[in-house]
This record gives sequence, structure tokens and C-alpha cells, in this order.
Amino acid sequence: MNFRAVITAVLALAALSVNAQDIEAGKKKAEACAACHGATGNSPAGAFPTLAGQTARYIYLQLKDYKEGRRKNPMMSAVAQGLEKKDMQDLAAYFAAQKQDRTGFKADQARVEAGAKKAEESLCAMCHLGGMKGQNEVPRLAGQHPEYIIGQLKQFKARERTNDAGNMTSLAQTLSEDDMVNLAHWISALH
Repeated sequence: MNFRAVITAVLALAALSVNAQDIEAGKKKAEACAACHGATGNSPAGAFPTLAGQTARYIYLQLKDYKEGRRKNPMMSAVAQGLEKKDMQDLAAYFAAQKQDRTGFKADQARVEAGAKKAEESLCAMCHLGGMKGQNEVPRLAGQHPEYIIGQLKQFKARERTNDAGNMTSLAQTLSEDDMVNLAHWISALH
């Protein structure tokens, strides 16, 4: 029994050490991301997503999808081409370890209420969890810039973004532009 406890403790410490190295390596690599996503992954502009506090798995998969052409954006696709698997893992570890700041967006209360109702009707929490906290491959949406949320929903609806196994593409077909704005106000008000 004691032998197992010692081995478990050693393995846990080794994993923490590797993760700390990944975060430090990611911090250095993230310097190139700061102009759009902020030094700590807190984007200063609504056109770019906040990465701080996002799951490492989600960030890694999005970078991989950009590199492999499953997700398209001229800037991000070009950036991802220069990344190796380890680079993507390090960046993901770094941004996931950062604390998400509030965006400063002042959500309209009527739109927040309408967005919450639409989210409940659309069963958003089934994938994104309560409070839109995200999990594994499903992104954290809480506190995200409303402009970014609206833009992504429009891309899903237009089938321009398709790296979602069809889930968001299918859901987006049921959303009006007003629904998208309401959802964005609700999501941005969460934290």
C-alpha cells in the first residue's frame, strides 16, 4: 500500500512539473498572440476571442483545426501553419491557466433575459454546461465578447465554420439575427 502511494505521489508531481514547464513555454510562445488576444489571453477587442480560462483541450484542437484546414481564418490559419504539436500544447496550457477578465461590455438587460430564454430552449447547457463554463472540446462561452459570439454564430449558420461535428451548424439554422444578439448579450453577462 505505501509503495502505491509513493508511486502515485511521484507520478502526480511529475505531471505537475511537466504542466508547469508547458505553461512557461507557452507564455514565451504567446508573446506573438498578444496583439490580438492580449498578453494573458484577455482580448482587448471584440473581434478576437478571449482565450484566458478556456480549456486547454479546446484551444489545442482549434489550433490543430486551423493548421489542418478544418477551421478557416486567414490570420489564424497562417499562424497555425508554423506551429508544431508541442507549440500548440504549450500555448493551450498557458492560456488555459490564465484568469479571464471581464470585457467591460454593458449588456442590455432585456436582451440578457431573452438570450437566457433562447439558451434554455436551445439546450445550450447540454454541451457548454451551466453558466456556459465549457468542458473538454466544448468552449467556455461565459464572459466572451458579444461581437465574437455573434460572428461565430453567423459563421455556423452560413456553414462557413464547420469544425463542430454539425452540432452548432444545425443549431444556428434555427437562430434569427435577433436571437444571436440576445444570446451574445446573455453570454457576455455571465462570468
